[in-house]
Amino acid sequence: MDAKYRIDTQENKKFMKDMTQSLLEFGKHFASLAGSAYYLGDDGTPWVDRPRETWITCRMAHVYSMGCMLGYPDSDKLVGKALKGLTGELRDKEFGGWYSGITSDGKILPNKQCYAHAFVILAASSAILAGKSEAKKLLQDALDVYDLRFWNEEEGLSCDTWNTEFTKLDSYRGINANMHTVEAFLAAADVTGNQIYRIRAGRIIRHVIAWAGENDWRIPEHFTSDWIADLECNKDHPADQFKPYGATPGHGIEWARLISQWAVSTYKGDAGKEKPYIEAAEQLFLRAVGDAWNVDGAPGIVYTTDWDGTPVVHDRMHWTLAEAINTSAVLYHITGKQAYADWYAEFMQYLDEKVLDHTCGSWFHQLDENNQLLSTVWPGKSDLYHAFQATLIPYNRVDLSIACAIKEKKDGGLE
Repeated sequence: MDAKYRIDTQENKKFMKDMTQSLLEFGKHFASLAGSAYYLGDDGTPWVDRPRETWITCRMAHVYSMGCMLGYPDSDKLVGKALKGLTGELRDKEFGGWYSGITSDGKILPNKQCYAHAFVILAASSAILAGKSEAKKLLQDALDVYDLRFWNEEEGLSCDTWNTEFTKLDSYRGINANMHTVEAFLAAADVTGNQIYRIRAGRIIRHVIAWAGENDWRIPEHFTSDWIADLECNKDHPADQFKPYGATPGHGIEWARLISQWAVSTYKGDAGKEKPYIEAAEQLFLRAVGDAWNVDGAPGIVYTTDWDGTPVVHDRMHWTLAEAINTSAVLYHITGKQAYADWYAEFMQYLDEKVLDHTCGSWFHQLDENNQLLSTVWPGKSDLYHAFQATLIPYNRVDLSIACAIKEKKDGGLE
């Protein structure tokens, strides 16, 4: 295997550094005049006719906050623009919280989403680290809204979707929003020092491990209002953008990383207490790659499987590969097992040969089962979040959220 793809080589570190830089360059035109983020097209050109959504704006604030800490030119200005959007046109000053987004002609997208609000917490946490003073109030406001509207202390889980006025709660409950809540809570705990958010992340994680263990380490994604798994949800629409049918191996992989991060940050070297969580993370990773990697005659991670592990949607989404790179690196560094380094190298080679767009920049967001460009679920290249994090997580501390790890390690300047 080429040294360029092997973890901890100078060649791989250079490959990652070059991608970090090129991604920041690719996404730098994301901000509208009001600050909310445009969805980016294939060459980074903003698609101005699409809605400007809160979750994308948050992701770009998070990315360019790290860009600030890495010394990338204009990052500070770009973070400021995104924060302007989050405190301005995307913020609901009447009913509280954040709109899902704004259409190109200025209309509000309906509903208030847990998913988007979790990303507000992440964005504000990272912006604080980047030195943006206005982000402190944004973070506190986001945590207050989240605590009031989405977190259920009795259940130890978060609900999913309200109407815009916060008067009617949808009966759907979802694991995806809770997964990004774990990420956001770990970041908030690192930035504020308030460990209640790390404790809450652990409560969510224990539920997920239990559900996965009952389903042969395939995580149920969709639930009823009383948290009964709905394993048939969207069976007639299996490629749904946010609620696909069946198991989503990419989420099993992503959960494995978050569980590992939570365990090592919570138990701080107490191997006995960490062990069951790291073992669960390994089970999730191995089940996901066993079900989904190179299972249909071509390399790549299939989008979804049924509950027996048979592929349903064969498309390859870029974010699943990003998480596979992250998690294989994290598990290698925690366990020292060579198998994870070997997985990492395979994923890196596939990235370079099939997913990295060497012509227009960034990563192709969706490929078909023959690794040809597809745009049925994810046209264009909406944002930088998954790809960007995958260039950084493998070479930073596991026990810190990524922006905190960058802040500690870099303290300014692209190395």
